[in-house]
Amino acid sequence: MNQPDHPIARGASTTTTEAAGSVAQWTDRYTHAVMDTFGPPQRVLVRGEGAYVWDADGRRYLDLLAGIAVNALGHAHPTLTAAVSAQLGTLGHVSNFFGTPTQIALAERLLALAEAPEGSRVFFTNSGTEANEAAFKMSRRTGRTRVLALEGAFHGRTMGALALTSKAAYREPFEPLPGGVEFVAFDDVGALEEAFSPRVVAERGEVAALVVEPVQGEAGVRSLSPGYLVAARELTARHGALLVLDEVQTGVGRTGSWFAYQQAEVGGGVVPDVVTLAKGLGGGFPVGAVIAYGERAATLLGRGQHGTTFGGNPVAAAAALATLGVIERDGLLENVRTVGALLRDEIAAAGNPLVAGVRGRGLLLAVQLTRPVATDVARAALEAGFVVNAVAPDAIRLAPPLILTAEQARDVAAFFASVSVPASEPESAPADDPAPATTTRSS
Repeated sequence: MNQPDHPIARGASTTTTEAAGSVAQWTDRYTHAVMDTFGPPQRVLVRGEGAYVWDADGRRYLDLLAGIAVNALGHAHPTLTAAVSAQLGTLGHVSNFFGTPTQIALAERLLALAEAPEGSRVFFTNSGTEANEAAFKMSRRTGRTRVLALEGAFHGRTMGALALTSKAAYREPFEPLPGGVEFVAFDDVGALEEAFSPRVVAERGEVAALVVEPVQGEAGVRSLSPGYLVAARELTARHGALLVLDEVQTGVGRTGSWFAYQQAEVGGGVVPDVVTLAKGLGGGFPVGAVIAYGERAATLLGRGQHGTTFGGNPVAAAAALATLGVIERDGLLENVRTVGALLRDEIAAAGNPLVAGVRGRGLLLAVQLTRPVATDVARAALEAGFVVNAVAPDAIRLAPPLILTAEQARDVAAFFASVSVPASEPESAPADDPAPATTTRSS
């Protein structure tokens, strides 16, 4: 295939905003160069600023997905940009045979935000699926092999994280996966108690770990009921099992607190053994983390038992420190709570018969539809200048930047007040369609 005569292809110094070509032209090039794992792109985006992005045709969109809950500070935030540029101009990468001030400072910052007890430690990764892989390996170091996850769970697409992921369409093409994982009914304390019962333990062995998302994003933004994590903590503690909270999507302020479990109605004051993070942690720069609470959890992985080349590199750590700093400096946790409540209430009160309600926490919300037409609604939103996600056949996920304003939230509510999908149109494909370009969580 002939290479296009373009400055990017020739290696010249340029930016994507200088790249000539329409959305259609770039999409055609995409289909010949990029593996078809996501389907064709909905648009080719070339620039972002704040909560907005622009495509190659010059159209502007309000980004209500933020790279799937990643761009906590929106796009091109000056503090984040300056921090990454300064660090890259000083020290870009070293192996983990060496420490760096940014890596150490980020670990200390996360432990402080987590209010982790003495003896706690952090392991850095590049993504959420890698963080969950590390947690899975930690469970093996307990000497037990039985791991519990919830129905509807999504923990990533690498082999160990995939074994913890509930949806059969994701798992079955890659089986056999690491064994020992059992799926327990979502938000059902009785089912969880049965999994720890003497009868089941006698048949299957003791539980090594229970892995839980406080809010299931991929499953349609489903929150656990108040008291569930309290019961989970009591059961795991009594049986010597790890309580692992996957806060890859809910952490770093997404629900209005640093970690979702820190909200009284979610966690009820529990202290987990392990929390996994990624997505919003770097504000758009790839970085993930495993926080191990206390000496027992922190020492499960010893020297040589796990590692990573890029995890905790100076640039990623600088990006994360800058992101956390801006969230605190600009009062974004409060903004998430107030603007999230406004967004939720105004969409729910819009009176559109297509909208059944809104659920979720902070700025991680799902608009429940009365018909399975989420793909059609997402397409209409894009045409109207809004980036949203058809997370389920009858639900739209909203995970905008934490900087979303009240005015922008009202614009979103106005769209949902007026959107309609003719009954004669075909119903949307299910979320596990073979080409789920916008229905899955990137890890």
